[in-house]
Amino acid sequence: MKALHAPLATLLATVAILSAPATFAGAGHDLTPKHGGTVVEVKEVVYELVATPEALSLYLDDHGQKIDTTGATAKVTLLNGTEKSEATLAPAGDNKLEAKGTFKVTSGTKAVAVVTLAGKAPATVRFAIK
Repeated sequence: MKALHAPLATLLATVAILSAPATFAGAGHDLTPKHGGTVVEVKEVVYELVATPEALSLYLDDHGQKIDTTGATAKVTLLNGTEKSEATLAPAGDNKLEAKGTFKVTSGTKAVAVVTLAGKAPATVRFAIK
């Protein structure tokens, strides 16, 4: 009977670890949206995409510290089924990149951002808009 409890305890511990909230992913990175967008972490940088029909805004931070976007560039590709559209984002102060225009953004829209910070290699970030 005792031998049966050890595998069950291991299974329960594994399930508990795998079901932990995303806010605990990564050491010290808070993945809670601060601007109402969708948050993804790639290579120690937290990206939050706020996508509306009028604007795409991308916020960057590292361990809660804003990442300066001066000199940064970003291109976002929006995918809605077979439809594809692209936007170029420009620095918009502090840790923000932004593009204004008309964008098709619905629940289920996928977005792929290629972000290049000044002096850094490009990073590709994938979002699923809820």
